[in-house]
Amino acid sequence: MIANLEWLDDPTVFRVGKLPAHSDHTVYRSAAEVAQKSSSLIKSLNGTWQFNFANTPAERLLNFEKLDFDTDQFDDIKVPGHIELQNYGQIQYINTLYPWEGKTYRRPPYALGPDNTYPGVFSEAEDNTVGQYVKTFTLPDNFADQDVHIEFDGVEEAMYVWLNGQFVGYSEDSFSRAEFDLTPYLQPGENKLAVEVFKYSTAAFIEDQDMFRFSGIFRSVRLIAMPAVDVVDVHIKPVVSADLQQGDLSVSLTLAGDLAGARAQFVVNDSQGAVVLDKSVDADTTTSLEHAVFDEIQLWSHKHPNLYTLTVTIFDAKQQVIAVVPYDFGFRRLVKNDQNQVTLNNVPLHLNGVNRHEWSPTDGRNVSLADMETDIQIFRAHNINAVRTSHYPNQVPWYGMCDEAGVYMMAETNLESHGSWQKMGAVEPSYNVPGSIPEWLDVVMDRAKSNFEQFKNHPSILFWSLGNESYTGDNIAAMDAYFKSVDDSRLTHYEGVFQNRVDEDRISDVESRMYAHPKGIAEYLANNPKKPYLNCEYMHSMGNSVGGFDEYVKLFDEFDTYLGGFIWDYIDQALYVTDEVTGEQVIRYGGDFDERHSDYEFSGNGIVFATRQPKPAMQEVSYYYGRYDNE
Repeated sequence: MIANLEWLDDPTVFRVGKLPAHSDHTVYRSAAEVAQKSSSLIKSLNGTWQFNFANTPAERLLNFEKLDFDTDQFDDIKVPGHIELQNYGQIQYINTLYPWEGKTYRRPPYALGPDNTYPGVFSEAEDNTVGQYVKTFTLPDNFADQDVHIEFDGVEEAMYVWLNGQFVGYSEDSFSRAEFDLTPYLQPGENKLAVEVFKYSTAAFIEDQDMFRFSGIFRSVRLIAMPAVDVVDVHIKPVVSADLQQGDLSVSLTLAGDLAGARAQFVVNDSQGAVVLDKSVDADTTTSLEHAVFDEIQLWSHKHPNLYTLTVTIFDAKQQVIAVVPYDFGFRRLVKNDQNQVTLNNVPLHLNGVNRHEWSPTDGRNVSLADMETDIQIFRAHNINAVRTSHYPNQVPWYGMCDEAGVYMMAETNLESHGSWQKMGAVEPSYNVPGSIPEWLDVVMDRAKSNFEQFKNHPSILFWSLGNESYTGDNIAAMDAYFKSVDDSRLTHYEGVFQNRVDEDRISDVESRMYAHPKGIAEYLANNPKKPYLNCEYMHSMGNSVGGFDEYVKLFDEFDTYLGGFIWDYIDQALYVTDEVTGEQVIRYGGDFDERHSDYEFSGNGIVFATRQPKPAMQEVSYYYGRYDNE
């Protein structure tokens, strides 16, 4: 297999050598490792890497991945981290336009017809910066004689991977985990890992989110050793009876390795730690626990986030433990009835939510565990009970934190093509993607599948969102159909059909609009609505804003088909820099980095500053959300 630079220009190529997405579980060697929350099967590659920066693909160093290539002149760079925040390239904040608008003519391949493919649109571009990373490692002794995978939690935007000079694979989708099998390319002693990251590929047409535009390996990287029997995937399916008294649990495992004589043990503990299930079965490629029934279950909700713990233990033919997987899950019943009322555990669902970009004023979208913990604390202190992962899958720990804190989630797929259908504020979808273009179907379906497979076991997720502001079409409808085919425990969300009603009966379980006036919402709900109403974005929090909040929350009293929504947004996107005159650390927003074009201070829409200090508007949010802070 040989790497091909032309993949950057082709929307039909977005994963090469990349392993299928699976659940976000961790595999441990023993129960003792579970207790310590430290798996000896994992080796982090975070830290200092060697790095070379090129302004264009033509200027990048050729053959840097080869074992005999001299990298002594490479710089050092921190991983995880954005390239642009480490003194390379150009920091740029943009809302709806593509970064190259007004400078370079680009149209999405196939969008203007099957023959309009635009060879070289990114592979020969003058504005496509390249980061070339090198990391050497020696495997731990306990990795010996085991298959070894590598996981990248987030790389923006397109990456090629080599090990010891051999091409391993290619991946797009900046915000979903990319996993590759390194086993065929490993050698004794020191190994050379090389990663080439391009800022732009055809993925840029569908990653046009309202945010600072960065590139690089910005989330964690790790090596994973595969035990003799590996737990590849865990699918937990808890179902609650209509009277809320019984829980029905099914679990499906995907296993790989030496299964001869192996067994799988399923143990479930309730929220107080009591064992409520202990069952063992013979291990096979697909190993299942079917319809285990629990009486008087402890339900999961915002106010009572009761979590059960499933522990899967794999034994070999000699009854030795070779793998342990713990996973917390919850029993909760989400229903949309024939009257368009949505309830959770038979209580009307009220979403006191925020849209949340991942953000740090020092590290951009490379947020820390401490940042996430602070966000949860702020949510709790101000009656925020829901979050939309705007507009991409977030880091894995955030989902577990929301499970534990009882924060309702709208889990958004990494899709936004705003600049392809809205021009100068007008709806003009002449070259919209993904639309109904066959060549763009597989890439958006892959993103939907990655979102579902990785996070399917989290009780906090109540909605799968198909993406944000990408108009409509057959490909969006196919995503909706996919989520419904694999998951009947959640609802689907998508706002874009409001721009074109032709697809409203086959896309989204809820009516969703941007910044609708309360009177408009009331008119919709008072006139035989097809769907319950949800504000995916409202109360645009910019400047001295968030007034008139009472008009929205009063809709809870008037309509039992009103779900509330998500404020835009939670946190300012702004960065610490050293002031050139005073030498002091100051916060700067879009447009403050000599970038043109930019949407300037539009990056500052949060109810908290970039430092996570609440703004005065938070008082309004806390008060009105507190009035409707139910289950």
